[in-house]
Amino acid sequence: MARPTTDQAPAAETAVTGTDQAPADQPAAPRATDRIRVIVVDDHTVMRAGVVALLASEPGIAIVGEAGNGREAVELVQTLAPDLALIDLRMPVLDGVAATAEIVAGTTSTRVLILTTYDTDVEIERAVEAGAIGYLLKDTTREQLVDAIRSAARGETVLAPKVAERLVARMRRPAPVALTGRELDVLNAVADGLSNAEIGKRLVIGEATVKTHLLRVFAKLDVSDRTHAVVVALERGLLVRQDRGPNAQRQ
Repeated sequence: MARPTTDQAPAAETAVTGTDQAPADQPAAPRATDRIRVIVVDDHTVMRAGVVALLASEPGIAIVGEAGNGREAVELVQTLAPDLALIDLRMPVLDGVAATAEIVAGTTSTRVLILTTYDTDVEIERAVEAGAIGYLLKDTTREQLVDAIRSAARGETVLAPKVAERLVARMRRPAPVALTGRELDVLNAVADGLSNAEIGKRLVIGEATVKTHLLRVFAKLDVSDRTHAVVVALERGLLVRQDRGPNAQRQ
């Protein structure tokens, strides 16, 4: 059940002059209004309590509420308008991605920082597309978590190292390529060892048309010859070869 957390920051002592003063040998504690107001959302009570305890001693952060599912998180944000919602992904009633989308689309300026154990491409993409400003894993240290909360509250994107590596690796993958049915027919014939003239006869098309299809395949696969076209197409799963003998005829 969602519940606000009472802000118990010590009140500053007021001097006769009316100004707030801290002892000369120590800095003044941040006022409640200066702290980053955070809600913690996780369906596992022990995990949620652990995160709250981890952040409780941080003077610049105030835990103002807790929730056990995404729907409660959305309601808390509407009620408390915190600076940041620290949200798990997989939860009952409403998951973290759906909750993130509702919070980001809402009327508050609350930012969402995901804290989860899941680091698959699908989970990361769904969270980022929903509007999460950051994505952390639950093996993060207290110092890393505190730094991430501060950065996210400033509007900076925050990613766990493993998550950043996965995103970079994904960006470096070749863009998906699609071959037309006729291009696949031509490439299959090439794999069968047929010449352009023989491919034309098999497919009932002119030899010039065969060459045109091959040139398009070369461009799509970024290769310069027939052999490499077949190899690359097989490696990418674009061309699926069954038990076909040499010079197999099209059925």
